[in-house]
Amino acid sequence: MEAGIVGLPNVGKSTLFNALTSSKTAQSANFPFCTIEPNEGIVPVPDDRLARISKFIVPKKLVPTALKLVDIAGIVKGASEGQGLGNKFLTHIREVDAIVQVVRCFEDPDIIHVAGKVDPLSDIETVEIELMLADIQTLDTALPKAERTAKSGDKEAIARVEVIRKCQAFLAKSEPLRKLKLNSDEAKSISSFGLMTAKPILYVANVDEKNLSGQGPLVQQVREFAAKIGAEVVPVCAKLEAEIAELDVADRHEMLVASGLTQPALETLVRAAYRVLGLQSYFTAGEKEVRAWTVPVGATGPQAAGVIHTDFEKGFIRAEVYTLADLETYQSEKAIRAAGKLRVEGKSYLMQDGDICHFLFN
Repeated sequence: MEAGIVGLPNVGKSTLFNALTSSKTAQSANFPFCTIEPNEGIVPVPDDRLARISKFIVPKKLVPTALKLVDIAGIVKGASEGQGLGNKFLTHIREVDAIVQVVRCFEDPDIIHVAGKVDPLSDIETVEIELMLADIQTLDTALPKAERTAKSGDKEAIARVEVIRKCQAFLAKSEPLRKLKLNSDEAKSISSFGLMTAKPILYVANVDEKNLSGQGPLVQQVREFAAKIGAEVVPVCAKLEAEIAELDVADRHEMLVASGLTQPALETLVRAAYRVLGLQSYFTAGEKEVRAWTVPVGATGPQAAGVIHTDFEKGFIRAEVYTLADLETYQSEKAIRAAGKLRVEGKSYLMQDGDICHFLFN
């Protein structure tokens, strides 16, 4: 699963990406489109449950789960018509699973804003309009082909035509497709189109060092907008976080304390992106390692086992499951089992975030 970092030029996307991935590369020049090809990075998802489990099941190593991030070049007005190499950049967005939009919420005369002024809601609107226009083009191109196939009586094509028209009508009202309720069959019929406004979105308010808590008026505008569409907002000072990421671990804590932070804002951001992608974690624990594994919300026991190895899913018999709360209460798997708290779950079991599991398979 991938999240794409998008936004207008010079809002701090690449600075944020470098901080998230602890990149040591030199900062990009202060002009639009300095990111041409998308950069990719794998970011560990912070989870204190790993350390809590390891207090009772002591492993040789802890292995967190990870999130793939893609730094996509700045989008400008007219991108859907090719402005600023827009078509190429939009193609990169089609390939990710969720969008993380960085919105500039700070004033700095030394950093040029592509629109000439700092206006986060205008920035959000610009990106949203370009993504909607691109989606309209995609659907307009796909419809004639689907209609031709539907004339032969192909049921899937007939259903696809109906969904395409439903999406077109929704976009015509200037509404992004993430607001449109589609059932699983409808969503599957158009999944290959990579419709960008159908992707879940997270807003990152890039603030200055005087507004680390994100209480300033510009961030409040973004919060109010996001609340209307059910999206999350995470305030981050990308410049500060990039400086912290460059430090040794010991020095990071000292700088956090000096800045009045209890943890890097990047940790909050990564966890929020993980949720936006509809993901959750379960754990396996043993002497070799305590490890977090990623599964979609709603995954079954066999599907979760398949994340470890495909053979586990094919030959799934049952899962033995307990919770971290049980482990902290009884302090060992043996005691959990003796107390009757070890659950035996079958193929229909829906995984819960934080499950600690053993899988039995043929």
